[in-house]
Amino acid sequence: MTDPKDTLVSNSRENSAQPHSSHLAFWRKNQKTNQKPEMTVDDITIVDRSMLKRAVGAAALGNAMEWFDFGVYSFLAVTIGKVFFPSGSPAAQLIATFAAFAAAFLVRPLGGMVFGPLGDRIGRQKVLAFTMIMMAVGTFCIGLIPSYESIGIAAPILLLVARLVQGFSTGGEYGGAATFIAEYSTDKRRGFMGSWLEFGTFGGYLLGAMLVTGLTAAMPEETLLAWGWRIPFFIAAPLGLFGLYIRLKLEETPAFQKHMEKQEAIEESKPKMGLFEMMGTYWQQMLKCIGLVLLFNVSNYMLTSYMPSYLTGVLGLSELSGLMLIMVVMFIMMPLTLLWGHWNDRLGRKPVIMFGALGLIVLAIPSLMLIGTGSMWAVFAGLMILGVLHTCFSGTMPSALPALFTTQTRYSALAVGFNISVSLFGGTTPLITSWLVSTTGNHLVPAYYLMGAGVIGAITVMFMRETARKPLRGSAPAVATKAEAKALIHKLRLRRQRKEHDLVLQNNQSTVN
Repeated sequence: MTDPKDTLVSNSRENSAQPHSSHLAFWRKNQKTNQKPEMTVDDITIVDRSMLKRAVGAAALGNAMEWFDFGVYSFLAVTIGKVFFPSGSPAAQLIATFAAFAAAFLVRPLGGMVFGPLGDRIGRQKVLAFTMIMMAVGTFCIGLIPSYESIGIAAPILLLVARLVQGFSTGGEYGGAATFIAEYSTDKRRGFMGSWLEFGTFGGYLLGAMLVTGLTAAMPEETLLAWGWRIPFFIAAPLGLFGLYIRLKLEETPAFQKHMEKQEAIEESKPKMGLFEMMGTYWQQMLKCIGLVLLFNVSNYMLTSYMPSYLTGVLGLSELSGLMLIMVVMFIMMPLTLLWGHWNDRLGRKPVIMFGALGLIVLAIPSLMLIGTGSMWAVFAGLMILGVLHTCFSGTMPSALPALFTTQTRYSALAVGFNISVSLFGGTTPLITSWLVSTTGNHLVPAYYLMGAGVIGAITVMFMRETARKPLRGSAPAVATKAEAKALIHKLRLRRQRKEHDLVLQNNQSTVN
């Protein structure tokens, strides 16, 4: 009598090459219903290296432009308060300045709701060119506004209008730029290429800080208040024109081109989902996006926008000393951002973000205590700790956030989710912390704020899906060379054959039982 186990082994060996005849119909049916069509080399995106470099440069330049303005505004916050608001206590002027700063963030979600769907409908490149124009115009106009002494209440109103124009344009900037780089990058190096977006952030911010530092050192305070403060805002015009020229030279992303080809094949000219339908469908991804951006931007604005004024207004350091400290920290953060971009491609996005979030929870209070001593070396050490932790996010978020959404809705969803979070939790950070420190007299309030952001970020990361070295959702794999594409096809074919083999074995097992 034959042992059933021997029969199973025999069947397994026979079916390792092809399905048993009695199960062929079942196997074919499974192939039709559960298996996707086999991928070919033509289905894989082979990224043009020169085009990728141009895309990264154009996206990073737009971000640099945005943060050049933010850097100038942050480092000139005390001066802007004296120019545009009634004379009174320096604390009141500073809070009013940050209120105008925060107002721009209130319209950023509106910008995201307008530019995001446009980017998913007509293309990323066209929308990014338009946001560059708006950003440059808004920044340039700030330099044209007369002082409060000259036109009274109209001065802060015009400042607010210019800030609202900036905020509306930047509502479509980051989501589009991150999407642009992510869709142009290869799967293996998306983290590193995305980190150049934040390299541009620090570069623009540092350029603004260096310009303000030079003006502060070269001009008496009376001259700076009279007209010197306008110079950085006027520089926005040529920077904007240069960025516009580069962006107009770019082609649309490969992922978006393939998406549009599919739409044309099924005779669709618009995305299937409206904005609110998209938010309802992808609400889980939207919540993850909001949580990650909260972590990212609270640490960002605490360091880059609040700390310059904290060092001078609260600790009593000279403006030049405070500027120099922040500039050195930012300069060190630039290569660290690229380093984390490289490592999150190797280690994964989740471990890097989690490391930064836990670091904030543990080290925020020690960092603020070091800063609070007022000693130059201690202040530098405290700022450097916060800076290193922030680079965990700046090197990772540009690749992690676009991967949350599909190609069809990526720009829309990221623009809306990102800007809702920035408006509620990021741009308001300087205003809220300034008010809390002024009200409570507790100089550790910024640390508690950072710790809260760290807790929310850590919880969010726990619900994330790892996306390092994987295709974007709804997109084909992206590789650097045709040889790499062929190797990937071979790997996928072997994996498919193993699955088919396992399916046959499973069917034989059930038949024997």
